[in-house]
Amino acid sequence: MKAGLAIPRGVWMLGFVSLFMDVSSEMVHCVLPVFMVSALGASATAVGLVEGIAEATALIGKVFSGSLSDYLGRRKGLAVMGYGLGALSKPLFALAGTVPAVLAARFIDRIGKGLRGAPRDALIADLTPPAIQGEAFGLRQALDTVGAFLGPLLAMAFLLAWPGGFRTVFWFAVIPGALSVALLAAGVREPESSIARPAQNPISWGLLRSLGAEYWRVVVVGAVFTMARFSEAFLILRAREQGLPDALAPAVFILMNLVYALSAYPAGWLADRVDRRALLAGGLLVLIAADLALARAGGWAGVAAGVALWGLHLGLTQGLFAAMVAAAAPAGLRGTAFGFFNLAGGGAMLAASLLAGALWDGLGPAATFYAGAAFSAAALTLLLFRDRSEAVPAG
Repeated sequence: MKAGLAIPRGVWMLGFVSLFMDVSSEMVHCVLPVFMVSALGASATAVGLVEGIAEATALIGKVFSGSLSDYLGRRKGLAVMGYGLGALSKPLFALAGTVPAVLAARFIDRIGKGLRGAPRDALIADLTPPAIQGEAFGLRQALDTVGAFLGPLLAMAFLLAWPGGFRTVFWFAVIPGALSVALLAAGVREPESSIARPAQNPISWGLLRSLGAEYWRVVVVGAVFTMARFSEAFLILRAREQGLPDALAPAVFILMNLVYALSAYPAGWLADRVDRRALLAGGLLVLIAADLALARAGGWAGVAAGVALWGLHLGLTQGLFAAMVAAAAPAGLRGTAFGFFNLAGGGAMLAASLLAGALWDGLGPAATFYAGAAFSAAALTLLLFRDRSEAVPAG
C-alpha cells in the first residue's frame, strides 16, 4: 500500500458483498455441469451452450448497467438490483428438471451479474484514490475468490453428507445470496459524486470515441484473451472424465479458487508498481501452461496441475484488467467503459464456450484445451507486438 493511503471501508464492504454472493453462486456452479450430465443427460455441447449463453449474458448486460450508472450518476441502486436477481435465481436451480429450465435459471442469475458488475466496479473506482486502484481491485477480487473457494467446499460437504443431493446444495445456496444483498443495502454508502455526468446517452459514437485508443486496445486484448478462457465447467468435465467421483467435483473449483484467492491481491499490489503489460503477459503464459497440462492430463495429478495454473492465471489477470480499464477511461464514463469491455468479452465467451463444447464432443477433451492454448498464444502475440513505446504504465 502506498504511504498514507488506505483502502476505503466501502471497498472492503463491496469485497464482502462479493464474497457472500460468490459462496452462493459457486455452490451452484461447481456442481451444475455434473448435475446436467449425470441427472439430466446433457452433452458437453449442451453444457457449453448453457454456460456460454449465461456468461455472455452477464458480460453483455454490463454495457447497459454501466452506461445507465454513468447517465444517472448513481451506482449502488443498480448493484442492489443485480445482487437481488442473483439471490432470487437460486431456488430456480433446485426446481429445474430439464436443460431448458437450467438455462432459464442461469439466464436470470447472469442478468443479475450483468446488472451489478459494471456499477460495482465503477463504484470501487469512485471510492478509491487512483494511486491504489490496482490494490483496491485486487482486494475485491481476493475476497470474491475466498467466497468462490468456500462455496465449492460447502457444496462438497453437502454432497458427501447427502450423496446425489444436488438440489439440496441449490437450496442451501439461497442463504449466502440473501446475506450478500442485505450487506450491500445496509453496509455500503455511495459517495457524493463530483464527476460530471454525460449530457447524453453514453452509448453514442461520440462518447465512445472519447474513451480513447488506449482503452480500445485493452478491449481488443481482453476479447482475444476471453476466447482462451472458456467456461470453467470444462475443468470439472475434464476431472470427471479422468475418474473424479461426482461428489468430489467441487474439489476442482476449491483448488482453482484457492490459488486464485492467494494470488489476486499480490497481483493487484504489483499492478500499481510494475508495467501492467508485462504482468498480463505473464498471466497469458500461465494460461498456456494450464491448457497444455489439461490437454495432456493422464490422471488426476495432471488435471490438478492444470486447474491450479488456471487459478493462478485468473489471479494475475482479472483484477489487472479492471485496473487497466479504470486507468484508461475518463472518470465520468467508467461505467460505460467497464460495460463495453465486458460486451466484447461476452461475445468472445459465448463463442469460446460453444467452440469448446463442439470440440469436446467432436474431437475429444484434449482438442478443447489445445484450442485454448492457441487463443492464449494469439492474445500474447497481440500484446507483445503492440508499439513498444505504448507500454501500459503502472498506476
